[in-house]
Amino acid sequence: MIVDMKSPGIDPVQFAKALADETRQEIMRLCCCRWLSVGEIVAALDVSQPTVSHHLAILKAADLVKVRRQGRQVYYTLNQARIASGCCILAEDFAPDHELVVSKTS
Repeated sequence: MIVDMKSPGIDPVQFAKALADETRQEIMRLCCCRWLSVGEIVAALDVSQPTVSHHLAILKAADLVKVRRQGRQVYYTLNQARIASGCCILAEDFAPDHELVVSKTS
C-alpha cells in the first residue's frame, strides 16, 4: 500500500520537536497500545507529575496522543496513525526520491 503524504495539519517541525525529547519518547512507549493515567505514567517513569503533564501537553499539541476523560481521571494513548503520517511527511521532506511503502500485516 502506498501512503498518501499529504496529511493535512501535520507540521513537520512541531512533529520532530515533539519526538526529540527522551522523556516524551518514554511516555510514547508507555502509552503505545494502552490507555494510561497521568499517575500511572508518573509512577512508571519516576518523575514528577508537573514534568509528565508538561510533556503530555506537548504531545497533545502535536496530536501524538489521544486523550480520554473518565470521571476525574484523564487517560492517554499513543496516536499511532499520527505517528505514521508524521514519519511519512518527514521522509518525504528529507528523502523525496525514495518511494514510501507501508506493509500491512494480518
